[in-house]
Amino acid sequence: MKRIDCFISCCGPEAAFATRANLSAEPAVSSLHFLGSDEPLASTATLLRVASMAEADFTLLYTKPTELSFVHYALERMLSVADDTGAAMVYSDHFAMTGGVLKAAPVIDCQPGALRDDFDFGGVLLYRTSALKDAVARMDRTYNYAALYDLRLKVSQKGSLVHIGEFLYYEVETDLRKSGEKQFDYVDPKNRAVQIEMEQACTEHLKAIGGYLEPVFKPVAFDDGDFEYEASVVIPCKNRVRTIGDAIRSALSQRTSFKYNVIVVDDNSTDGTVDVIKGFLDDPKLVYIAQDTTWHAIGGNWNAALHHPLCGRFALQLDSDDTYYDENTVQKMVDAFHEQNCAMVVGTYRMTDFDGNTLPPGVIDHREWTPENGRNNALRINGLGAPRGFYVPLLRKLNFPTTKYGEDYAVGLRVSREYQIGRIYDVIYNCRRWEGNSDAALEIEKVNANNTYKDRIRTWELEARVRANSLKKV
Repeated sequence: MKRIDCFISCCGPEAAFATRANLSAEPAVSSLHFLGSDEPLASTATLLRVASMAEADFTLLYTKPTELSFVHYALERMLSVADDTGAAMVYSDHFAMTGGVLKAAPVIDCQPGALRDDFDFGGVLLYRTSALKDAVARMDRTYNYAALYDLRLKVSQKGSLVHIGEFLYYEVETDLRKSGEKQFDYVDPKNRAVQIEMEQACTEHLKAIGGYLEPVFKPVAFDDGDFEYEASVVIPCKNRVRTIGDAIRSALSQRTSFKYNVIVVDDNSTDGTVDVIKGFLDDPKLVYIAQDTTWHAIGGNWNAALHHPLCGRFALQLDSDDTYYDENTVQKMVDAFHEQNCAMVVGTYRMTDFDGNTLPPGVIDHREWTPENGRNNALRINGLGAPRGFYVPLLRKLNFPTTKYGEDYAVGLRVSREYQIGRIYDVIYNCRRWEGNSDAALEIEKVNANNTYKDRIRTWELEARVRANSLKKV
């Protein structure tokens, strides 16, 4: 019965005492090891020590610094599923004490493309000890932050990570921020050292599974099609009466050496947004598209703009609640296409509140994105930055998926499979965070649905890259 060696992250005396009592009462537990403050599971040195000490059939890693307790017979259930499936690691849904309230905390299946280093497995990871030891033995880099990520990637190369959709344990949630506040952690400059290690681990994984792409890109001639306008600022919107005017004014005030226009695509707004848009129709640069009542979402609105006969050679993003940093953004983005010979350009943005005041973490420049490895790292990070610009003849072939989440990420991944994505490290965009953002405060079910979709996009792209690499070898 005693089939599990447990390794518990460093925690306070009270949590350690309670966890020790809870796990000591579990018949399946063979041994308990409490890690010190200098032994983070994110460290390769710690995992080497864990692998050397683990002797039971399974090794349980608890990653949270809080009390852990299990539902009755939960460990037996996890062992049963692991035995039945031959899984290299199992994890499960759980309950989380959040601000004094016990809440359900479901997690999602780990797909092959679920390469995000912030994938939420919950705090309990039950590894088959032989799989853990094998993965640790193959670790050829020393990490301070990415070892746990490296572990699950290496384990997944030879075995399955099985999600048990049952609520099997209790933990305490210490991060009480809203979803809209958490989503930018990966681009916070203070986390850059972490991101560099995570990129290294992911790149090595892609090489191991045949999904890595060398930095060799198709050239872009920029001579396809006949365009009246060199560029179009595309603003998709729905019910943004408070912000759409600011976005349009920002777009119309650009100074360029070429002819450009602004395409506003309204998706059946009902809050007065249309009246605001019509107030700008005396400017000849404004093109107004009113969508019919069928399903469009953000992706469909982008497609309407791309295929409009007045769309320019380059389509440049401006979300309906954001603004450009100054009057030079459009010029800088078009220049970047030609200077870097790329099919897509991603700029740098500044986080602001509704009134334009800078919010932490401030400037988001995605410096971890490099020309040499950006398209591989794109499979790990949860977004490609902003603002984004696209070469329209190519996008008219690819199209955006008709969805209101992840549509730009899907296109970016697809473009990067073959073409260089250019970068601008000057701030050219203001990303406004306010209570009206569509992702400001999502319930866990919606967060899970969004993450599942992006993981699916990554899985499809990863499969395409592995297939393309395999065909090159034939």
